[in-house]
Amino acid sequence: MDYTAPIRDMRFVLEDIVGIERLNELGFEDLSSDLIEAVLTEGGKLAAEVIAPLNRSGDLEGAVLENGVVRTPKGFAEAYAIYAQGGWGSIDGDPEYGGQGLPHTLAMASVEMVQSANMAFSVCPLLSAGAIDAIGHHGTPEQKALYLEKLSTGVWTGSMNLTEPQAGSDVGALRTKAQPQDDGAYLIKGTKIFISFGDHDMAENIIHLVLARLPDAPPGTKGTSLFIVPKFLVNEDGSLGARNDVQVAGLEHKLGIHGSPTCVMAFGENEGAVGYLLGAENEGIACMFTMMNAARLGVGLQGVAISERAYQQALAYAQERRQGKPWGQQHVQMESVPIIEHADVRRNLLTMKATIEATRAICYANAMAIDVARASDDPEIKAKAKAREELLTPLAKGFSSEAGIEMASLGVQIHGGMGYVEETGAAQHYRDARIATIYEGTTGIQAMDLVTRKLTLAGGSAVRDFIDEMRQTADKLSAEDNTDLKAIAKNMIGAIYVLTEVSEWLSERLGDKPQDCLAGATPFLKLFGLVAGGHYLAQGALKAARHVESGSTEADFYTAKLNIARFYATNILPQIHGLKQPSMAGADGLFALTPAHLSL
Repeated sequence: MDYTAPIRDMRFVLEDIVGIERLNELGFEDLSSDLIEAVLTEGGKLAAEVIAPLNRSGDLEGAVLENGVVRTPKGFAEAYAIYAQGGWGSIDGDPEYGGQGLPHTLAMASVEMVQSANMAFSVCPLLSAGAIDAIGHHGTPEQKALYLEKLSTGVWTGSMNLTEPQAGSDVGALRTKAQPQDDGAYLIKGTKIFISFGDHDMAENIIHLVLARLPDAPPGTKGTSLFIVPKFLVNEDGSLGARNDVQVAGLEHKLGIHGSPTCVMAFGENEGAVGYLLGAENEGIACMFTMMNAARLGVGLQGVAISERAYQQALAYAQERRQGKPWGQQHVQMESVPIIEHADVRRNLLTMKATIEATRAICYANAMAIDVARASDDPEIKAKAKAREELLTPLAKGFSSEAGIEMASLGVQIHGGMGYVEETGAAQHYRDARIATIYEGTTGIQAMDLVTRKLTLAGGSAVRDFIDEMRQTADKLSAEDNTDLKAIAKNMIGAIYVLTEVSEWLSERLGDKPQDCLAGATPFLKLFGLVAGGHYLAQGALKAARHVESGSTEADFYTAKLNIARFYATNILPQIHGLKQPSMAGADGLFALTPAHLSL
């Protein structure tokens, strides 16, 4: 199945919903519609012509471990060389280190294309971007000079090494040790699991960021430190030195993303892996979260990307596959119709399309908040943008990745029995999507973050400001003389009321009944995500209606956007009413049964 980058849809979100042009006033003077179009067009060609053709073959071939070296599927290394040489991994990078200095928001749009084209392939540059962020924020001037240019230009790649067999998501339980040396370096010894692209043949060096414990470090997360551990040691002039004591102990056999090697990494099996402290001692979690937060938005975007790929394939199949006749005409002599003419198939396709546009808007808005927080010189604007970034991150990651599974599943459903067999490729999207709700913090962890940290962020003003913005949008739609906009507004107003009620209920219980909040966290995350998606689509609907009224030459495109927003408001957004009760049910029902009862 071919992939075509949805450039016009992306531009609509960038320009009409999140308002990327605002960044012109924050130092991005060269940003223009022509530049955005050029970046997306060329990125779309790379994704469609170079990377997408490797998606199916990479899934079938998979990554393999041979004589201690990981070999990626045929064509991956060559595609990565084209990707790196084109500067696609450094769109938003610091020009001092080889980056192009463009907005993170535009970079995320290009990332989405690569993820749709080949999710397994996209994991490698995603992790490199996180390593760049971590070293850029916490590295010494010497570390930045030594590592950032090679990482930014893709000559080297990065990896994140947190998880250990006995610890899982509880990184505070890690046992990897770091022994200080007289020359200021450390010797790292320990085993890490689930390390994506922990080894591969696509770049000449891999810069591992490894969480470990110093001698006599305090227990738990307060006793973790972060270390730079190169696969090949790096000389002062940036040239490669000796091979470090870092080995691949094995590859995981996974449900999906078979082309992405997921490694068991052994550090210091012999003399010890040489590492260098990144940031301060015992502040590894703070440093690692810089990398992880960047990755969380990227993983949320994977949910959007895999939904888009599944949708394109399902739409093509529904237009070609002929089966059945229109209702009430079963006995009429006529040919079978394409299944897109059947109401349930149409509903599934519209659900996919509307959800893609809602989750894309959430992710791009998250990226916009990052850009504004980084670029603004106004302390108040910067603080509000940072709060919005932190609020949207668990929604972008948790809600969008869960939606990716649901949309890929609908893609299989639209194919019917042909979706369940591997030959069509629909099943691969479903398998690939499943990991996104797990790595970089599970959906449950994102939900816990939302209710325990983000509801009270900035004294609760982060949530209140976002809800106020939603109300203003709904009021604008209500005031328009347009039946579609009024229908969207009516449903949005009810949804905002529910979101406000549940948010206040949870906030009130954080202090004395935290288990009630944790019990309702995951349904609340979906509730919040649904309303946020509806809000952004409502903003887009308002712009689309005005484009139509002005006699735009793209009237059909904007009319479709208006109808999609209305479908979301009337068919998808009402799910929040079913999520209200489980969000507020409390913890008593969860713990009424003992573990023994659950085994009966």
